[in-house]
Amino acid sequence: MDTILIVGTGTIGEPLATLFCTLQRELDVEEVIVYKHTPRLQDRPALSALVQAGARLCVDPGKAGFFEELGLRPDYLGLETAIARSKVVIDCTPDGVGLRNKERFYLRFRGGRLFIAQGSEFGFGKPYVLGVNDEALGERDDFIQVLSCNTHSIASVVHALARNGDGYDLEWGKFLCIRRASDVGQEVDVIPAIKVNDHHSPWGTHHARDAYHLFRTVGAELSLFSSAVQINTQYMHVLHFHLRMRRSTTPEEAEDRIVRNPYIAITHKPMTNLVFSFGRDHGFHGRLLTHAVVVLPTLHVHADQEVVGYAFTPQDGNVLLSNIAATCRFLWPRGYREKLHYFRRFLPKEV
Repeated sequence: MDTILIVGTGTIGEPLATLFCTLQRELDVEEVIVYKHTPRLQDRPALSALVQAGARLCVDPGKAGFFEELGLRPDYLGLETAIARSKVVIDCTPDGVGLRNKERFYLRFRGGRLFIAQGSEFGFGKPYVLGVNDEALGERDDFIQVLSCNTHSIASVVHALARNGDGYDLEWGKFLCIRRASDVGQEVDVIPAIKVNDHHSPWGTHHARDAYHLFRTVGAELSLFSSAVQINTQYMHVLHFHLRMRRSTTPEEAEDRIVRNPYIAITHKPMTNLVFSFGRDHGFHGRLLTHAVVVLPTLHVHADQEVVGYAFTPQDGNVLLSNIAATCRFLWPRGYREKLHYFRRFLPKEV
């Protein structure tokens, strides 16, 4: 049995820790340690819930007294102490912190451990999306970057519609990420109107850039370009995709490819609040874990070779299974797919 350390308890760290605690016995996990950096009164309910679920709390030694004043008694003191006890370290900290933690802590502990960071930490390690480039992960990959929620959506749609044998029949793919301003669980300022994002690389925004590097790990050089806008809502991201194939594609084939992908759900609901509500009512702790929810009535084939459509992105849920899959693959390289069967019930085929 092994120990898993989750650094940070934000919109990814908290539900991820809850998932591991919920299936701790099935996954043969000895301990789930959560490292929390800043003691805040408003975070006490979530931390208390994690401890009640079975997580062990680790804090900075100089801040232990502040946590105890909140009624939270730490089990371990110091991030390095928790890393030393752990087989897998999953960094869920805000933008840039994961890369700093790598230089400051993780590199000194490499060897027999797996370190995972999230989509904002470009360059942390090999990019990964469950179901897209599993074969690219090897025993020597001890640093992995689980890509962002919108990149999960892009990659899964491309993989479903364009995969052909060992390659991809894709001439080019263009994407518009219509991003919600913030997660419902984040305390940030709202935006008063639609905000457009700059194009700052050959791939437009980081979403297509990250997807490009993801597909390179399986030997595919794909022409991808993305744009992004933010709108004043907290419900869900929306992806508009436009793929030009190198082959003729029928509407029936496109639909069949989407339906058969195990990490994509379909919906006939045209509004994000309806899909978000389904996740709140039927998802794991209110979250959908599928990579994308394709709005089936919008799936359209244009000029025989171009597939267009919309997909809703479960932003704080669809990256969780990739984190779990990378963890299971490292801990149980021969039987990790059996471990993933415990999570199938959290992947609805229709929303």
